[in-house]
Amino acid sequence: MANIFELFAKIAKKDITESKGIEYIIVGLGNYGQKYEMTRHNAGFMTIDRLAEKHSVKIQRYRFSSLTGECVISGHKVLLMKPQTYMNRSGIAVYEAAEYYKLEPEKVIVLSDDVNLAPGKMRIRKSGSSGGQKGLQSIIENLDSEAFPRIRIGIGKKPDDYEMADWVLSKITDDDMEKMTKIFDAASEAVELLTDGKIDEAMGKYNGFTAE
Repeated sequence: MANIFELFAKIAKKDITESKGIEYIIVGLGNYGQKYEMTRHNAGFMTIDRLAEKHSVKIQRYRFSSLTGECVISGHKVLLMKPQTYMNRSGIAVYEAAEYYKLEPEKVIVLSDDVNLAPGKMRIRKSGSSGGQKGLQSIIENLDSEAFPRIRIGIGKKPDDYEMADWVLSKITDDDMEKMTKIFDAASEAVELLTDGKIDEAMGKYNGFTAE
C-alpha cells in the first residue's frame, strides 16, 4: 500500500513540477486540416512550425485543444501551441493552457496574420485590440485582457474582387510566400527577444523590417 501512495505522490509532484516549468506560451493562429494548409490565415501556424524547426522540437502532443511542443528559448521553458479549435475559437485553447500554467496574459505571445500589412512586413505590439482578427478577438474575450504581446504577420490587403473570408483562406502565391518565409524567420528571432523580456528592443528592430 505504501508503494501505491509513493507512486501517487510522485505523479502529483511531477504534475506540479510540469505546471511550474512553463514560463511562456507561444501561440500560432490558424485553421487545422489539409484544406487550410498554405493559406494566408495560417501564417501563425507556419511561424510556429519555423520556430519548432529552429529549436528542434516537434509540435505533435495533443493538449489544451492544441498540438503542442515544449522547448527552451532564451533560457526560458516555453510551450508552442497550434490550436485545433479553428481560428474563431482560438481563445478557448489559449485560456486552457494559460489557466493550467497559471500564466498572466503578458506571458502569452501570439503569432497571427494581418491583412493591414503587406507580405514581407511584420509588427510587434505589447497589447491592444484585435484589429478585426477573429482569433485575436477570441483570445481577448477568453483571457478577459488585451495585455498580451502579439507578432502580426502581413498577408496583404484584400483585393476589391474578394470577400474577406475568401481572401484570408486563399492560397499564398509563390511571390508572397518568398517574402513571408523571411518574415517567419524574423518573427522566430523576435520571439527570442520577447521571451527574454526585451519587447522594446524587438519592436525597435522589427517593426520597420521589410523582407526583400
